Amino acid sequence: MTSTPVPNTFSSPKNLFTSSDNALDQLDTLPDLGTFLDSHLSPSVAKELITTAQALVGPRGRGIYATDESPEAMDALFQAAEAGDSDEQGPKKYSDSERRERRKEWKKDAYEVMSSEFVSGVILSSETLLDFNLGPSLTSKGIIVGVRAHGELAPLPTSPFEFIVQGLDNLLSNLQAARAAGARFSKWRAPIACTSPALELPSQVSLDVQAETLAMFAAISQQAGLVPIVEPDVEFSADASLERSVEVHEKAIGMIYARCREHGVLLEGTLLKPSFPQPGLKHPSRSNINPKDIALATVTVISRSVPSAVPGVVFLSGGLPSSVAISYLSAVNALVNSSSAPSPFTRLPPLTFSYGRAIQGDAIKHWVSGDKDSLKASLEDACKSCYRAAKGD
Repeated sequence: MTSTPVPNTFSSPKNLFTSSDNALDQLDTLPDLGTFLDSHLSPSVAKELITTAQALVGPRGRGIYATDESPEAMDALFQAAEAGDSDEQGPKKYSDSERRERRKEWKKDAYEVMSSEFVSGVILSSETLLDFNLGPSLTSKGIIVGVRAHGELAPLPTSPFEFIVQGLDNLLSNLQAARAAGARFSKWRAPIACTSPALELPSQVSLDVQAETLAMFAAISQQAGLVPIVEPDVEFSADASLERSVEVHEKAIGMIYARCREHGVLLEGTLLKPSFPQPGLKHPSRSNINPKDIALATVTVISRSVPSAVPGVVFLSGGLPSSVAISYLSAVNALVNSSSAPSPFTRLPPLTFSYGRAIQGDAIKHWVSGDKDSLKASLEDACKSCYRAAKGD
């Protein structure tokens, strides 16, 4: 007895934010991608992703202002700034509605200062993008709007000092809403522990989880029409040496891109946001490290682990003091500028910034005290300093 074959009724869905191109019918009108497209994305979607990614790191010197703190984190920054500015006993109390209005007014004042001459993009929280609707104030000045995609952290069951990043379940619908509100890129941060080999962090399980999560995020982000910025944040609070930090950075970044390839991510339409390799705060060499040491370690990591298809790297400041974060970025680009063929450093993409506290740390203090002139001057100076550092000046 023979069985009747069951017809295959499955058809893959079209891109979920725009209709897919029919490549066979539109061969004469396909956009020039400058690369071979082996992705599931349509040519028009791929073109937009590539163009946006390149615009976020060019012309050289421009970078990203990261303002994607959660509401709770933003309130804490205000409270810390007020504690250092006030002679009153105890922090001032605000209602929920007052705290919300303060967050909105701060973002409005900060965005008003931003200039597309120095800043290519700004990362917003979903509250700022969707509830406050402040994206148009940036796009009207030629600044690209992005959104924080990742959720909160939960401990890894087998390693309580390492974390799982939540937020994948509803990611596609969230990013579709962000695109409808004007976002054109998104960012996902994955924290990675880093200790001496004796303390055995990061664990292999953690590296596997973070690489897979970042790759899934990148694929979903591109499906929603947003350039993904993958952010492996290797922390430096423990006892790792500079050599150990380099080892962990290289391994983590290499694993992330291996998983991105498996998920069909268009690398030309992505950016990397890594930390600077550096000794831990508890390592004896920490006090003697200098920007040139950091620069050599950083550029070596990028040259060894980042595929040449990736159009740019935007470093995170990771809580470093503004002057330190800027000095590291300047030293990195000065090293690139001084390199000559056949050094691999001459073949690197733009290396720029995606800084938050390094740009706005002092400005928040001026804002809570009501000094908007100093707020403006502080933000302008920080953005210009980051711009010069990203050119190696």
